[in-house]
Formats: sequence, structure tokens, C-alpha cells
Amino acid sequence: MHIRVGYDLIYHCPQETPMILLVNIHYSRASDLVVPDYLTTDPSVPITAYRDPFGNWCTRLVAPAGQMRFSSCGVVRDSGQPDVVVPSAPQHAVEDLPEETLVFLRGSRYCETDVLSQVAWDLFAKAPPGWARVQAICDYVHTHITFGYAYARVTKTAFDAFNEHTGVCRDYTHLAVTLCRCMNIPARYCTGYLGDIGMPPPSSPMDFAAWMEVYLGGRWYTFDPRNNVPRIGRVLIARGRDAADVAITTTFGPNTLERFMVVAEEVSEQVASGQYPS
Repeated sequence: MHIRVGYDLIYHCPQETPMILLVNIHYSRASDLVVPDYLTTDPSVPITAYRDPFGNWCTRLVAPAGQMRFSSCGVVRDSGQPDVVVPSAPQHAVEDLPEETLVFLRGSRYCETDVLSQVAWDLFAKAPPGWARVQAICDYVHTHITFGYAYARVTKTAFDAFNEHTGVCRDYTHLAVTLCRCMNIPARYCTGYLGDIGMPPPSSPMDFAAWMEVYLGGRWYTFDPRNNVPRIGRVLIARGRDAADVAITTTFGPNTLERFMVVAEEVSEQVASGQYPS
């Protein structure tokens, strides 16, 4: 299948404002790009790019005073298969984990392993290690938190979400990531596009999505505590320790977000290739 993805963001800056954007599809999906998701700006400004320590593609620019628009529209080829489910995937002993996974066992800005460690062991010590334990964590988080955009705030941590029982997809992910790390399972935060392919039409506008990847049985697997079912058409943008590492935009000055629109939808092969029927 083909999935059209993109965004249209408008900021108003009262003065020149440096920005960093993480909005490009992750390099791991580069071979799937039918139409590249080039970032365009209005007004046009010089941009530079670099890879961060997690391999994410970051864009730097200085927005002029006034209105600044960022937009993109790309097409991704996808298998159309739901997230992989491997119930037999085992948990590794910490001493056997690859070095590159160890950073995803430690606490981070939004994932306070120190304050949630005892909670995690009280809840999940008796769950079978491996896939079943991660699924038990996702089941718990899915029912523990009530979803609502009114509950979102930029300072909300996993511990806050645990205590308040409310949040958005990033809060579900932060809490699940933290509980996995507390149980000695490497978990990393992911952000990207997730359309409602194969699902009932959404009741709210599209947004970027958050989920996690967990290291079991020698590889990373996708888990989604917000939806808690395998989904079709997940398109990764960035990975990190938590949302602080993968913010869509980071601004270094005052600004107001005036428009926020995200698109992720299945399209026909003709539309994907720009060949429209007469």
C-alpha cells in the first residue's frame, strides 16, 4: 500500500527565533519513500541539517519575525501488515544486553525510573519475563490512563501520568517506557505518523503519534500502550530516550503556534505516483 504523510505548521514569532525541527521520515524508511517528504518553508530561509546521537535527521533554521510556515507532503510504500507480534520473544539478562541498548534502561527527563521502580516490581514481578511482561505493562497503562487532549502539558512526566491517570499518547508511552526500564527491559520512545488505516474514522483531528520500541530476543519490537492493538501503516520519524529527544520543533525564543495539521492516509498507487485518471 501507499501512505501519504505530511504536515502544515504555522508559527508566529515576535522576533528572529532559532529553531530545530525533527519532521523528516526516519532513515530506516528511506527505501520506502515514493515521494520524498521535503520540508518547505514560507518565507524561504536558509536551512542546515545534521544527525543527532540517535540517528534522527534534524533541521536547523532561524525563523524571521512574523509568521513562519513549515509544510511537507510525502508518500511512503508500506507492507500493509500490522505490527509484528512475537509472544515467544525472551527477555535478556542485563549482563547480556548489547552496549547500545543500555542507555534505554536508564532514567531520563520524562521517565523517572527511580521513583517508579518499586511500583513496577510490585505490579509486574510475577508476570512472565519477556513479551508477556511487556504486554502486561501495556495492558496496565492502557487501562490506567484516560485519554484526552485537555490533559496534555509539556511538563507532564511518567510519574505525573501514573498519579493523575490522564494523558495523551506521549504520556501513555512515557509511563510504559519507564515501567519497562524498571523491569530491566530496554525501551525507547518513538514518534511518527500513524493513520487510522483499518480502523474506524477518528473523532478528533490527526496528530503525530507516540509509541515505544522494546528490546527482546535480540531485536527491537513495536508496542503501543495508547492503542494496545497491532496497527497498520506506522511511519517512524524519530527515536530517543523520551519526548525531550524527539520534539517535532524546539524553539529558542517566544512563539505562538497558529496552525497544526497532520495527514497520514492511504492513497492509491496512481495518486502516489502523480498519475491521476482522466
